[in-house]
Amino acid sequence: MLQRGKRFISLPYEVIRRSIHASSMSNGRVALVLSGCGVYDGSEIHEASACLVHLSRHGASVGMYAPDVNQMHVIDHTKGEPTQEERNVLVESARIARGKVEDLSKLNANNYDAVIFPGGFGAAKNLSTFAVDGANCKVNEDVQNTLKAFNTAKKPIGLCCIAPVLAAKTLPGVQLTVGSDNEEGGRWPYAGTAKALTDMGAKHHKKDVTISFVNKYR
Repeated sequence: MLQRGKRFISLPYEVIRRSIHASSMSNGRVALVLSGCGVYDGSEIHEASACLVHLSRHGASVGMYAPDVNQMHVIDHTKGEPTQEERNVLVESARIARGKVEDLSKLNANNYDAVIFPGGFGAAKNLSTFAVDGANCKVNEDVQNTLKAFNTAKKPIGLCCIAPVLAAKTLPGVQLTVGSDNEEGGRWPYAGTAKALTDMGAKHHKKDVTISFVNKYR
């Protein structure tokens, strides 16, 4: 993950640790973009934490960001059901960042060597409308600006779990993976996402959960 001279890295959850240790981002500056706190309505906490732990072990300097917008909705994680609450993505992301999180609109790609988007339904609900609109989704303006800025600067973009949909919608023709395009008896319950990626103009590469995919610069 995050090798210099590379472009997009789609990361299945279990490959995060191994790929960061194999990277050349030691002592680099990496931006982490969060989408809230909690797998069903924000960032997947395990994925965000795994990124932070292994970037830290490699000596990377990490800055955390999130858009200052309301969540699509709030999910009671004990029941998996929506509640009547309203929560802010930036405020909720501060739980993971221990308060050290900035508005995504302030992220300057010139100050970082790479950017990572952990997964979690927040990427599909708060950073975009993919959870509702699928391939016809809209992506948050600050997220778009961030992806375009790092892409233009030819700096690595790490995308975990469902987050590749953000690049698929924002950067035409990008090559990505979200795992399999077949449910395989329930092993890949969200396999339909692969078709949505292709409908948005991206090229999907089928990869197992322990395999990352790296798209080199054109």
